[in-house]
Amino acid sequence: MRRIGKHISIAGGLVRALERTRDLGCSSLQFFSRNPRGWATSPLSEEDAEAFRETRAALDIDPVVIHTNYLVNLAAPDPFIRQRSIEAFHDELDRAERLGADYLVVHPGSSRGASVEDGIAACVDGIRVAARGLRLDQAAVLIENTAGQGDCIGRAFEQVGEIISRCERDVPIGMCLDTAHTFAAGYPLQTESGFRRTMGTIDECVGHEKVRVIHFNDSKVPFGSNVDRHWHIGLGEIGTEALRRVARFRKLAHAPIILETPEDGDRTETWNLNQLRAMLGVVELPEPTLEQARPASRGRTAARRPARR
Repeated sequence: MRRIGKHISIAGGLVRALERTRDLGCSSLQFFSRNPRGWATSPLSEEDAEAFRETRAALDIDPVVIHTNYLVNLAAPDPFIRQRSIEAFHDELDRAERLGADYLVVHPGSSRGASVEDGIAACVDGIRVAARGLRLDQAAVLIENTAGQGDCIGRAFEQVGEIISRCERDVPIGMCLDTAHTFAAGYPLQTESGFRRTMGTIDECVGHEKVRVIHFNDSKVPFGSNVDRHWHIGLGEIGTEALRRVARFRKLAHAPIILETPEDGDRTETWNLNQLRAMLGVVELPEPTLEQARPASRGRTAARRPARR
């Protein structure tokens, strides 16, 4: 069965994020392992890492995806920002490996006035440098395509493919496909013919088999706007029919689908997940009651998950 999940807050601890994943009826999880908007972070204790690995195995959460801190800019021409980004990404890779995560998603960054070519070269070198000294037996880097705002690289699948091809000898690497970013970058998912062309371009530039995770979001902004604004499934500019085509595309059926939809008073996490479940033809879950929404037990479990080679 297709694995689906959502980006989950780690408020209450890493194990609590796993428990909330289970409570939502999901089989996959994405989270930030550290402050997503700050450079400072608390160290990850081995006790917390072990508790996470054990609980994950017991709950059969697979895959586990970590999203890199938003400040990391591996394409930055500024030496200070670049150095901080490489150090932070090194820490992210180390945390991902220690937690037994399968994937670490990263935006390729912004060239900040430099050329696209220079930005790609800086990103490639930054990934290589950040991975030095680490044995990445479990976690793979995933390059996420971007909406193309400002000087961000990665808006074109050709750019994502180039980064992957130049890194894959040194680092386990693939792609994270974001539907809202794809649409905002000017790839016409909203029509049948446009969808087929888009999937063909992905295969040509990256390879369907290298798309390891799908970020499944509607877009609050119009087609080709180059703005990153996620929205509730089926209520945005992409729409239900277009998103259904992505969800049911056979050549990407191996990739788990992760929602990054808004959390607000209009639509719950379960509501958005149920839109995806309906597209896939699987059983929808009832909205949680107040009793069901109470925090679950935080007790540790005994099972241990073997490392994925």
